Amino acid sequence: MKIKRQIAALMTATTLASTSPVLADGPAHMTPETMLTLARVGSGALSPDGKLVVYSVGFPNIQDNKIRTEFFTISAQGTGRTQITKAIPGLSSPRWIQQGRRISYLSSESGATQLWTMRPDGSDRRQVTNIEGGISDYLYSPDEKRLAYIKEIKFGKSASDTYPDLPKATGRVITDLMYKHWDEWVETIPHIFIATVGDAPITSGKDILEGEPYEAPTKPFGGSEELSWSPDGNTLAYSSRKKVGLDYALSTNTDIYLYNVIAGSTINATEGNGGYDTHPRFSPDGRKLSWISMERDGYEADLKRLFVMELGKKTYLTEGFEYDVDETVWAPDSKSIYFLCTKHAETQLWQVPLGTKKIRQITTGQHDYTSIDFTAGKLLAGRQSMIVPKDLYLVDPKTGVAQAITAENKSTLDQLAPITVEKRWLKTTSGEDMLTWVVLPPHFDKTKKYPAVLFCQGGPQSPVSQFFSYRWNMRLMAEQGYIVIAPNRHGVPSFGKAWNEQISGDYSGQNIQDYLTAVDELKKEPYIDADRLGCVGASYGGYSVFYLAGVHQKRFKAFIAHAGIFNLEMQYMTTEEMWFANWDMGGAPWDKDNKVAQRTFANSPHRLVANWDTPILVIHGERDYRILAGQGMAAFNAAKLRGIPAELLIYPDENHWILRPQNALLWQRTFFGWLDKYLK
Repeated sequence: MKIKRQIAALMTATTLASTSPVLADGPAHMTPETMLTLARVGSGALSPDGKLVVYSVGFPNIQDNKIRTEFFTISAQGTGRTQITKAIPGLSSPRWIQQGRRISYLSSESGATQLWTMRPDGSDRRQVTNIEGGISDYLYSPDEKRLAYIKEIKFGKSASDTYPDLPKATGRVITDLMYKHWDEWVETIPHIFIATVGDAPITSGKDILEGEPYEAPTKPFGGSEELSWSPDGNTLAYSSRKKVGLDYALSTNTDIYLYNVIAGSTINATEGNGGYDTHPRFSPDGRKLSWISMERDGYEADLKRLFVMELGKKTYLTEGFEYDVDETVWAPDSKSIYFLCTKHAETQLWQVPLGTKKIRQITTGQHDYTSIDFTAGKLLAGRQSMIVPKDLYLVDPKTGVAQAITAENKSTLDQLAPITVEKRWLKTTSGEDMLTWVVLPPHFDKTKKYPAVLFCQGGPQSPVSQFFSYRWNMRLMAEQGYIVIAPNRHGVPSFGKAWNEQISGDYSGQNIQDYLTAVDELKKEPYIDADRLGCVGASYGGYSVFYLAGVHQKRFKAFIAHAGIFNLEMQYMTTEEMWFANWDMGGAPWDKDNKVAQRTFANSPHRLVANWDTPILVIHGERDYRILAGQGMAAFNAAKLRGIPAELLIYPDENHWILRPQNALLWQRTFFGWLDKYLK
């Protein structure tokens, strides 16, 4: 998700204004540079007494090609914003400890990333761990006498291990699958270690998976959110998929394990469930354990269900609720659970009591809540929308009324003209209602005609919710004078189970028709110029762009595909998480009796290149091991061989996303340069 155009200065304001880029020429439209240098609010936590919030903010710098992170504190009323760090490298994960007397955090100031603590004013910094190679995350036990930390351990053998006389050999001898994952060659895996906290820095701990070749937590994104201490500190719950190689590549069967610190023993608490079991949470009274569970093995986008276990009895707490449960937190009385859930493309805060299981939506509005923390009877939550980046809010758990605590980009956003995001319900060719966001340019005049861009969502099963992206930014597109059409087509969650699952085995079917429906219906509006339509997307959205390029019947004048699937057969045989390919595509291309799989591969975009007739920009990262860069190169080559205007933006050092500031800026300039060339 991406970025902007004009490098702006950073300024410091007071209270809710904070540090943010200033537009050089007063009230103006947002450029890629402006968006790229917006302050990025990270994790936040309430102090134990509920009076103070500590949170992180990232400040991108295009010239330095880095994002500098600093910590701030602010009162729960949104006043007294104070920067408590300055130029400490590698800051992340601030949390309150010692009843609010200190803050723990990760930092690389001593070299490798280690755990540190400091006073709330940023003074008296002390190093807690000195682990060889560093750690990636941590979680104190409730009494803070023990520390669970995550550290990478070696996995497999290198060439020099096998042949010590070849210490400079770089070749890898591969004997099984999952040799690569997301953006890395799998040479290390995370393990959980437990150590006793004392006065001296911790130099080693007990590996609770010692001798086991399994990830805990699971890659590529698992962290301390996959750990939970029991209130007495004697049990650590964690999630792990205890499989390797081909078995790992074919399965999503991740379970919740309970490690007994005293006995050094482990039990599987969710044995028998086939799908993902993640996010364990002990209740404050220690009698219950909650977790998020998917039912079916191999289906990574299955319904996320909330379960609770008490005295060995498992309860499906959200049975009949067809929307995904995400981040969870127990109420202090252990009688209910608060969670995030996206319904109709808006992510809100919800609550479910254990007794009645009557699920209650707490908040409403055209925005997404992104995080949740319940301390001292207060809910602290991150919130964003398509037009405003994330800030922290204090939410009344009874009424849902939200009060802004931070406003890190207020000074910049106040200089911009308002942006309107409309919610439209369109009738699909299947006779169902589809929610489509329509983002209008600033100073919108319905008597004028505007070029429009169809946004094709990736995932494929990810909602087009009210996210604020630093790559696919709806506001930024509108600020450049485009109307953005963003459909929640079939195959995205938040509209019920059947709608979400429709896309499995049907990549080229109903959801493609939904895209065409959205364009055909909205181009009837007098202010949309039907002769200046573009189509953009990434990942599955990139597949959609490649496919639409062969079937659009001259609807579009320009295409942009980022990290898209061009050849489905090649994708099946080169991606790393095979459970994903098997479920989505229906099976292997060589299974000739599998009608679903054969239909999938028969509708691969590369088979439609003979129909391509429209300029196309292709973008890809060479460290993308989910969809290999060869897919983008093949699409670009095919277009050029057909004589179609085409351009390729290839990154040797980026993965499925584009993360470095200058690379991100290059992305945005190339992106809008292409659209402007053919749509303006």
